[in-house]
Amino acid sequence: MQKGGAVYIMTNHRHTVLYTGVTSDLLRRVYEHRNKLNPSSFSAKYNLTKLVYFESFHSIEEAIAREKQIKGGSRKRKEDLINSLNPNWIDLWDEVKDW
Repeated sequence: MQKGGAVYIMTNHRHTVLYTGVTSDLLRRVYEHRNKLNPSSFSAKYNLTKLVYFESFHSIEEAIAREKQIKGGSRKRKEDLINSLNPNWIDLWDEVKDW
């Protein structure tokens, strides 16, 4: 049985730093970022608590491939991707927290 996955982008309040990640459990992973459960992590250091983009996939392998594609792009491409689905850069946590 394949387990699905998700790729996501987190940012800080001022949108100055972007973090692209992949996970098999988006709810758990975003919760970890928001609550800084890994205090020495990149996301905790730069206060990346705002989920501004995510995509779901049927398999974790698909999600990993997409993460690599996104990470390989420029900041402008990441911003364009976010703007295409979330032009106001609202925090999507409310959308996923009740899953």
